[in-house]
Amino acid sequence: MIRFKLTVLISFILILEATLNAAVLLDRVVAVVNKEVITWSELYKMMEYDATDQVKSLNEKERMKIFKDSEGDFLEKLVDIRLQTQEAARLGLEATPEEVKETIENIKKKYSLTDDAFAESLKKEGFTFDEYKRRLAEQIVISKLVAQEIRNKIVVSEEEVKKYLEKNRESFSDSETFKLRQIFFRRPGNDTDKKSVEDRASLIIQKVKAGEDFSALAKEYSEEPQSKLGGDLGYIRKSQLAKEFIDALQTLKSGDISAPFWTEKGLHIVKLEERIAPQNISEARESALKQLNESKFSERYKSWIKGLREKAYIMISL
Repeated sequence: MIRFKLTVLISFILILEATLNAAVLLDRVVAVVNKEVITWSELYKMMEYDATDQVKSLNEKERMKIFKDSEGDFLEKLVDIRLQTQEAARLGLEATPEEVKETIENIKKKYSLTDDAFAESLKKEGFTFDEYKRRLAEQIVISKLVAQEIRNKIVVSEEEVKKYLEKNRESFSDSETFKLRQIFFRRPGNDTDKKSVEDRASLIIQKVKAGEDFSALAKEYSEEPQSKLGGDLGYIRKSQLAKEFIDALQTLKSGDISAPFWTEKGLHIVKLEERIAPQNISEARESALKQLNESKFSERYKSWIKGLREKAYIMISL
């Protein structure tokens, strides 16, 4: 009788194992990282989760085409994640339930989400609560690992900061900086045609006051290469601007539009998108320190990941 039960149990285990193997095969293994597999469904779930709102709003056919084109890049990211979680396990690093709970509470607080709203958000992303907790735990563990192995070992000396500030003096100048868009009309060949240009500029001002989008108007009317970018001039320091621009910007607040003004090149209408106050010495040093830290981190992280890959068994079968 015992022998019969043992035979039945062994048969059941073999059937269960075969069923699980069949499920994995049906899902399709796209990579093996040491002794762990990555499946097609894992890959696509990651792409769904990381997709922008714009991609998520596409119909399924368009969305799947984008995902198909991105398979390789995302699979490499998944391989790197798997290598890091394996390394964290080897070093005995883990995320406690308390840490996961605290992280979830911080996320809900940051986005002002009730429990129901948070649950609805997970549902839209295609995650169960347990799946989401596992993903968070994975991120916490990787964050601990990267801090321990790389970030906490980075040291930036005062001499490095000094050299960086000296080398990038222009970037850390004490000049006020503006983010600008403009609509530009070339100066006509003779002064009699200036009135025609000014009339066109007045029409633009009326359209802006009526609520029309400045960047759209720049694409339609502006006579310069940046018109294709909605008149975007980017960030410009005050010291780089002509006097006419400085005078026009003097009283503007972020979001304001200037009155049309002439320079030797033509007629300008400027939109001030952002005004950045000059950095003091302390702020410039802090900014340089941060950039040096991130530069060193990026370099060392790439080297560290490369090392993990070289020691691992990785098979890609996309």
